[in-house]
Formats: sequence, structure tokens, C-alpha cells
Amino acid sequence: MVSVTVWNEFIHEREDDAVAEVYPDGIHATIADALEDRGHDARAATLDEPEHGLTEAVLDDTDVLLWWGHAAHDEVDDEVVERVAERVHEGMGLLVLHSAHASKPFKRLLGTPCDLTWREDGERERCWVVDPGHPITDGLDDSLVIDEAEMYGEPFGVPEPDRLVFTSWFEGGEVFRSGCCYERGRGSIFYFRPGHETYPIYHRDDVQRVLDNAVRWAAPNEGADATAGNRNVEPRESI
Repeated sequence: MVSVTVWNEFIHEREDDAVAEVYPDGIHATIADALEDRGHDARAATLDEPEHGLTEAVLDDTDVLLWWGHAAHDEVDDEVVERVAERVHEGMGLLVLHSAHASKPFKRLLGTPCDLTWREDGERERCWVVDPGHPITDGLDDSLVIDEAEMYGEPFGVPEPDRLVFTSWFEGGEVFRSGCCYERGRGSIFYFRPGHETYPIYHRDDVQRVLDNAVRWAAPNEGADATAGNRNVEPRESI
């Protein structure tokens, strides 16, 4: 069982009736419930909680952190951002969802602006599996077809992914690297593009399967020494 924390601003759902209709209990609740149903130990945390719900104790008990944000990236405290980055370097997995490409933790860990082009016209997306041997694609068809989606387009201001799992094509003609894997320190990071506050994308079984697979992939290796780091050591051979 993987210990998962799903972080969400929880702003749109409380301020926009159209969003509340799709995610009445919040995007975080939909994702956490789906991961619980798939055998994970999932909790949720939101922006308005003390320390944004990401205290030292919570992160110490988190194998994989999922991050969804859109309207309040700048309101996330820098101390919490550094705390998350440190935990990723020590081995915690991080899943960055949709508009969280612009979140502070993702930009901090990748070291680039992570910007892109976008259009919100409810157009069709075909998200192609381009690395069918990757564990994140286990059990999927060759593509995910989403009838209504927000378009994200290239150029995407991120470093070249260590592995590219999904590439999307949109009805308007754009393409986008929709599933990017990175390693930072001992931690694994996965950026997954599909998902939007006014479209029921996180209710889809295939999208939930991707998140389930990604959580299992990003979880720290059992027995890995997450405390290994900058330290003074004795020689192993005679000097």
C-alpha cells in the first residue's frame, strides 16, 4: 500500500458553480477516492490549511504527493515549496497534474519556467501512448480519447524528459508532451497533462488508471536509504 497525499488549492470548486457541479467535494476528493479504491492509503490537503496541509509530519508519511493548482500558485508559501523539494530529493514521488505545470514545486525542481500555449475551446484530444513499455501505461489502449479538453501546446518550457510517456494531439492542430518523467535526487516526478476543473476528466477510469500506475511507479523503492546525503564518512580502504 502506497501512502498518498493529494494536494489541491480547492478554490474553483468553492467559487464557481460549474466546477462544483463536476467536482462537488473538490478535485482532491475525486482523485483520493479513486486511489483509495485502487488500494492506496490516500489523504487530501488544501491551500487554506495551516502550512497548506503539508507539515513535516504529513510529508514524512507521504510516499507520493499529487499536486493540482491553477488560481493561486503564488499563494503557496516558499518554505513549504522547499520542504516538498527536499522530500522529493530524499525519495518522495511527485505527480504534477494539468495546470500545476506552473506550480512553485514543479518549477523549483525542474529549474525552468514550465510555460506553454493554451486555448480553452472544449476540443477533442487524443493522448497517444508513445512509450508502451513504461509501467505508467500498463493496462491502457494505444491512446486516450478525450472529447472535451483544454488545449495545451508546444513549446513546453521544461527540460527534455528522462522518458516521454504520452504525446497529445488536439482538434485545433497542436501537439503537446503530455506525460513527462523526471528523476530529481532519489525522487521520481511525473507530469500528466489531462485534467481540467470544468471537464470530468478525473472521473474517467482510464485517467484514474494512469494516476494509479504513476503512483506505483513514483513510490520510493522499498528499502532505499532516503537519509543518505551530504555527510562525513570513514574510508572503506586503507589510506
